[in-house]
Amino acid sequence: MYKFWFSCLLGIISLNIYSQDEVVHSIYFEFDKYNLNEKQAQETIQFIKKIDSTRIQTVQIYGYCDDRGKDAYNFKLSTNRANTIKNKLIANGITNKIIISIEGKGKIMIDDDVLDNIPEIRSKNRRVDVVLNLKPLPKIELPGVYKTLKKNMVIGDRIYLENLLFDRGSSILLPASKKELEKVIKELQKYKNLQFEIQGHVCCTPPFQKEAIDRGTKKRELSVNRAKAVYDYLVSRKIDKARMTFKGYGNTKSLGKEPQYDRRVELLITKN
Repeated sequence: MYKFWFSCLLGIISLNIYSQDEVVHSIYFEFDKYNLNEKQAQETIQFIKKIDSTRIQTVQIYGYCDDRGKDAYNFKLSTNRANTIKNKLIANGITNKIIISIEGKGKIMIDDDVLDNIPEIRSKNRRVDVVLNLKPLPKIELPGVYKTLKKNMVIGDRIYLENLLFDRGSSILLPASKKELEKVIKELQKYKNLQFEIQGHVCCTPPFQKEAIDRGTKKRELSVNRAKAVYDYLVSRKIDKARMTFKGYGNTKSLGKEPQYDRRVELLITKN
């Protein structure tokens, strides 16, 4: 029997400060198949109906296969899957002219460090991703999110450090990041009562793969390592260990902006 996993990120405002302008909907196929059964077809139609069509700017459709089989066959199969979804979208009101990409990507290789749940991973690689680029919603500014530390911060306040960024797949602090941290250190020395959690984040992983691989360690621990890199730097600059903890959140707290902005670390106030 076909299996269908429905993934829709409609209008989610991640961290409550930036509007989401991309929606990804994934349709999963049975091994060696590219047709939809009735249930899949109806769920795809329901997905289309939930979209505010006035916000859609472009549609991109990408087909994939699992890691088995010959490359030429997999490219053809993934392309057929993409075209099946394209035809379903057009038949249900999506204008052909806004579909800017229809591409079969072929097979998705399984990471070398993955030993468990390989059948499940393969089933999720047999899919089509529909990427809708939407006109952004108005930005929402809410209390509790700041760019610098302040005197009267309360538990739950978050510090988004714009220049505390990383290269793709890396947990190594960039020179600009260290410069940003030096500013934070001065504030932490001034407001010695504040305690906080250092939160690491990543971008660009599939929805079902919450964490990314650190290319330095070859392990799936990138967001944790980014948080620890900041923790270690603050410790080296004489910030008391008792004031801080660190934790990795993977891709679960996207800002909804360009990918580089999700390769980041934030501070969450835990005690004032």
